[in-house]
Amino acid sequence: MAFVGKKFPDLNVDAMNEMGDTFKVNVLEEAKNNNKKVVLFWYPKDFTFVCPTELHAFQSALAEFEKRNTIVIGASCDTPEVHFAWLSTAKDNGGIEGVTYPLLADSNRNLASTLGILDITNETYNEETGVVTVEGDNVTYRATYIIDEEGTVQHESINNMPLGRNVNEYLRIIDALTHVQKNGEVCPANWEEGKQAMQANAKGTAEYLKAHLN
Repeated sequence: MAFVGKKFPDLNVDAMNEMGDTFKVNVLEEAKNNNKKVVLFWYPKDFTFVCPTELHAFQSALAEFEKRNTIVIGASCDTPEVHFAWLSTAKDNGGIEGVTYPLLADSNRNLASTLGILDITNETYNEETGVVTVEGDNVTYRATYIIDEEGTVQHESINNMPLGRNVNEYLRIIDALTHVQKNGEVCPANWEEGKQAMQANAKGTAEYLKAHLN
């Protein structure tokens, strides 16, 4: 199920921060109550390989997101305690020490299941035993959501496990979304802040193509 154009699910999820505090986070309320955009990015597992590179990349860009009135939240299906252990592990030992944004600990998988981003390729029900078994790791793919100040999902994307994300692309998408919100224009392919946008009509398209594709 795609969530673009819909409200983000209204669910409370355990979270952990670098201070070792466990608390509840509702992503929808974070956006609406703070009048901010939210970037929520899911990764498969703590203490793995591509994942820490992504968490550090989002941390390095945190000031750029904050300039854009945007909250960054990471998420996986690990427990808060495992998150804190990873947050307490140095970079040179594969850890994410220095990450300061909150990490959702969706260990009951309520939110991940609702979003449909779990790595489950097949479910089998044994009628004799009543046992349900799944194929797959039952952890999340690299899913990313950009949610606006109203709590509406404006972007969602899913990478498979080996494919790390480009954090700059999410900054670009937020810039485009902000431009649309402020100016009522639409953003063409490869648009970046400072480049020409378009009016959302046939004349606008024709003028843009004439100016840029001749």
